[in-house]
Amino acid sequence: MRRFYASKGNFQDDKVTLNLEETRHLRDVLRLHESDVVRVFDGEECEFQCEIEKISKKETVLKILEEVSPAAPASNLDLTLAVALLKGEKFDLVVQKATELGVTRFVPLNTKRADVKLKDAEKRVERWRKIALEAAKQSGRADLMKIEAPVDFEEFIKIPASQNGGVETLVLFAERGGESFSTIKSGKKITAVIGSEGGWENTEIESAKAKGFVVITLGGRILRAETAVITIASLLQYRFGDLN
Repeated sequence: MRRFYASKGNFQDDKVTLNLEETRHLRDVLRLHESDVVRVFDGEECEFQCEIEKISKKETVLKILEEVSPAAPASNLDLTLAVALLKGEKFDLVVQKATELGVTRFVPLNTKRADVKLKDAEKRVERWRKIALEAAKQSGRADLMKIEAPVDFEEFIKIPASQNGGVETLVLFAERGGESFSTIKSGKKITAVIGSEGGWENTEIESAKAKGFVVITLGGRILRAETAVITIASLLQYRFGDLN
């Protein structure tokens, strides 16, 4: 079943309208026609089976037939990944896989050892959001992973403690000096911070500890930064979420 995205505002009564980009994909790439049946999700966990009524140059109008369950319902774990910026397509890969793994929120981080300086952050964020949307379509998610603008590490670690009053489990993964993964205690909300290829400065680790983060070190393997992100998301979803 072909899946498309339309924002909540594009749903009116028993109709839903696809924008220009989704219309081009439906019409020019997939070559679908009026009366074909597809699925449309709203990015907020709802998905519908729909019949194509009218395809025009700039939009497609569909009739909503019924609400259906998404193939991959949202995880019961509210997981934020804050990840140090990586070079080139490595970060694109991390965004894609985080979406597939049911991450709720994704925050790019500027850290002291991250040797990536974004020249046009807005364009990069827009690119990552498009990657996340395509990954959501392919993986069966009906909710969209939220991707925020890049932020400095020191600014980011101030946010969870002040906003959540200690309710959230705060974890920083480091290549040295941390506790084992099994020591993580969680309810339904976790923020996991993951460093760059060069790791963390001691001052960054100490700052995180002072803000309530537990430092965790994975044993057994030396992982590339992008592999570490995927592994950590998988482990957290397996232990506290729905990956079982």
